[in-house]
Amino acid sequence: MDAIQHLNELIRFDSVSSKSNVPITDHVERRLKQLGFEVERLEYDDKNGVRKASVVGKLGPGKGGLAYFGHTDVVPASPWFTDKHGPFEPTIKEGKLYGRGSCDMKGSVACAIAAVERIRVADLKQPIYITCTADEEIGYGGAQSVAKRSTLFREMIAGDAKGIIGEPTHLEVVYAHKGTFGFLATSIGKASHSSTREGLNANLAMIPFLVEMKAIHDETLVDPAWQHPDFDPPIISWNIGINDHTHAFNITAPQSICSVYYRPMPGQNPQLLLDRARQAAERCGLQFEFRSGAMPLYVDPKSAFIQELVQLADRPCPRTVAYGTDGAMLTELKQMAVLGPGDIAQAHTWDEWIELDQLERGTALYEKLIRRWCVE
Repeated sequence: MDAIQHLNELIRFDSVSSKSNVPITDHVERRLKQLGFEVERLEYDDKNGVRKASVVGKLGPGKGGLAYFGHTDVVPASPWFTDKHGPFEPTIKEGKLYGRGSCDMKGSVACAIAAVERIRVADLKQPIYITCTADEEIGYGGAQSVAKRSTLFREMIAGDAKGIIGEPTHLEVVYAHKGTFGFLATSIGKASHSSTREGLNANLAMIPFLVEMKAIHDETLVDPAWQHPDFDPPIISWNIGINDHTHAFNITAPQSICSVYYRPMPGQNPQLLLDRARQAAERCGLQFEFRSGAMPLYVDPKSAFIQELVQLADRPCPRTVAYGTDGAMLTELKQMAVLGPGDIAQAHTWDEWIELDQLERGTALYEKLIRRWCVE
């Protein structure tokens, strides 16, 4: 089978992160076993009690080789851009394959499996590892499970395997990406008719906290400590959200919630800003909840690994990206880059697609990496 056929199969699974990804993991596990992989399965219940699963496979002898990482969950697909076919009905039109996850990142997983099918197992001198995780889109839960529990991941580290995160980069070599940190601050009030004195507007305690969040936002735009010239944009993108969930003008807000999400870069200490926000919440009498934190990924762009990968990918130079990946949870693997088919601009869109040419080129490049690192 080629990557298009594999991708058609993968897209048909509705694996939105809020649902269980066990059915698609079952499918990937079957495919890997058919190819002769030794398979390790890691299951867990997410915070909502939904069953999730990741799978790690190894094909070939010894240690080292190539370690590919992908994820099987996707973002929601509502609204979808057409009623002629649904988001989980793969459709080819004018050189593009449409469907939720086609770009981010079932297309990449399809390329990795198709590339392995082009290799004779008897020719392998070092192993191919393929890992497909759950929950990348909502906090890297599957990757965290792999990092903590997987015996095969320990083997990848011990053998200094060459890691590829298959997120869409249009097959350009990415040596670094930003981290992701997020928290909530909540003010509690009392709902009442606003004409009376019975209520307590939660926004009143939130306002001074927002002033401090705005001050941090402005500071990160000018302070070199929170900037990095290798990234675009070169700032941590301190993003403030606010919602009091009040549905009428004449009700005092019973609660007010501020969310902040920011993207630290290599060499920065995101804990400093987190502590500052927590202290501001305490001063204002707000509840504070740290939601998620993932450090940046960084590999020296001048390292032998990145330079060899640039050569194999036939690119002039490596680059950085502003989004995060499972790689943030897998940093014990010292040789790691992001490299996958498709354009990140198509990820999470209401008409998500991937070019058929990218699927063929992605398969060919992954095959090339396997032959260099696992066969030659």
